[in-house]
Amino acid sequence: MHRERFYTLAASCPDRTGIIARVTGFIAEHRGWITESSFHSDDIAGRYFMRIEVKAASLPFMLSEFRDRFAPIARELQMDWKITDSAVKKRVVILVSKQEHCLYDLLARWQAKELDIEIPCVISNHETFRGFVEWHGIPFHHVPVTAENKPQAFAEIRRLYEESRGDTMVLARYMQILPPELCEAYPGQILNIHHSFLPSFVGAKPYHQAYQRGVKLIGATCHYVTRDLDQGPIIEQDVIRIDHSDSPDDMVRYGKDIEKTVLARGLRYHLEDRVLVHGNKTVVFR
Repeated sequence: MHRERFYTLAASCPDRTGIIARVTGFIAEHRGWITESSFHSDDIAGRYFMRIEVKAASLPFMLSEFRDRFAPIARELQMDWKITDSAVKKRVVILVSKQEHCLYDLLARWQAKELDIEIPCVISNHETFRGFVEWHGIPFHHVPVTAENKPQAFAEIRRLYEESRGDTMVLARYMQILPPELCEAYPGQILNIHHSFLPSFVGAKPYHQAYQRGVKLIGATCHYVTRDLDQGPIIEQDVIRIDHSDSPDDMVRYGKDIEKTVLARGLRYHLEDRVLVHGNKTVVFR
């Protein structure tokens, strides 16, 4: 069933009395109809987080005027905030290397409209998936990455992302480390799926690391990319139980199922503005 158009306000601010009354009072004053609301008070950080959905048709003005009218309240509350329109599809650029499962899963969800997004292009450091991607009618860009050409390659990736007006970049098992300047250019816009339950087993071959350590649980982590490898704010995680009889190859096979579902969930939370970042932690309103 197609949902009626709505606006999503996501915000955080220093905790104090009257925050909900101030925000919802503004919406009620303009006869706004709230259809979903989530709130969280972090006593340790002294910060308040909120996410509110409002029926667009219930308001007497468009999104730009909402921003203008709400801005004084946001300043008064020292608020970090954004408001988005459900009628405007997010533009997701996917980066991939030679592992296919996350790419296949995201394109299947996109084709089924389970992820209601635009995919302006897929970028890869290999030609492996050109035919598959182009069969879906999506432009495919091959940008080889070598030890000699990394600055030029990542400059080209940044150009393609900008040219395609991307809102979000997804590393769907893209096996290259992004340079710090690229990470810092798009804070909170680049998502990665790491094939371990972070902070355990960062870096390469985490399943082999897990095998050597003899763990009984393996997992996957969807997180935002920062300049510090595999250290960014965590959005979503999941695990599966294993035992002594499972080889590293078994773990890789089990892990692929977790990776694609965790990435899809994390991406959905991000696209629906359910993830609020504070420092290196997230509040996720599921």
